[in-house]
Amino acid sequence: MASPRLLVFGDSLSFHGPDGGHPADEPRLWLNVAARELGGSADLVAGFGWTARDVWWSLIGDPRVWTDLHRADVVVLAVGSMDTLPSPLPTYLRTGLRYVRPDGLRRVVRKTYLAAQPRLAVALRGRPAVLPARLTVRYLDTAVTALRVLRPELPIIGWLPSVHRAASYGYVHTARAAAAAAIAGWAGRVGVPLLDLPAVVGQHVLGGHGNPDGMHWGWAGHEAVGTAMAALAAPLLSPAGAPSPASGGSGT
Repeated sequence: MASPRLLVFGDSLSFHGPDGGHPADEPRLWLNVAARELGGSADLVAGFGWTARDVWWSLIGDPRVWTDLHRADVVVLAVGSMDTLPSPLPTYLRTGLRYVRPDGLRRVVRKTYLAAQPRLAVALRGRPAVLPARLTVRYLDTAVTALRVLRPELPIIGWLPSVHRAASYGYVHTARAAAAAAIAGWAGRVGVPLLDLPAVVGQHVLGGHGNPDGMHWGWAGHEAVGTAMAALAAPLLSPAGAPSPASGGSGT
C-alpha cells in the first residue's frame, strides 16, 4: 500500500517527549517514526490523561475524527496507560479542579491535591484507578465495534498499558497488571493485535532514561515504540494482511 495513513488515538505518551509536550507533527514522536517506517503519514487525536473512554467520546463527538476516518488505512488505539494510574479523587472531581474559581483558590486547591496525590496513592495502594479495567475494556470494545461497522476492512491495533516510575504517583502502579491482562484477553477474543508496550519501552522508563517525570519517554523510547508499531502494522497494510492477534516479539 502506497503512503498509508495512520489514525492514532492517544494520551500524552503520544505527544510528550523528554522535555514536555510537542506538536503532533514532531518527527521524533513514535507515531511519526512508525509512519516514516511505513512510508506514510500519521494523524493524532489525543489529550492529556486520555483514557479509553475519551477515545469513545471523540469517536461520537468530534467531526474532525469522522473526516479522518475516511482517510485512515489503520487505526491505533494507543490508550490504556492513563486508565491504570492511581486516582485518589474520583475522576469527575479531579478533572473538575480546573473549573474552581476564583483563580487564586483554584491554584491553592490544585497545589494541595498534587502534594497529597503521591501520599494518597501509597496509602490507598494505588486504588481506585482512573478507570477500572472492565470499563477500559468496555470502551475499547465499543470503539472497535463502531469502527468495524463503519469500516469493516479497516485494521485496528491496540497496545498494553505502559509502566512508570513517577514520584507524582508515589511510584505506585497496582492496577496495571490486571488491566493488561483484561486488555490482552479482550484483544484475543476480538482479533485486535496488541503492541506489548512494557516489553518495548519498559527498560527505558524504569531505567530513568525518559522524561524526568518518570512516565513519559525520551526520544530513544519513541524511536523504539515507533519501530515496533511499524513492524506490527506492516502485515496488516499489505494486500494479504488481515487483522490478527500478534504473537511473540513486541506484540501480544
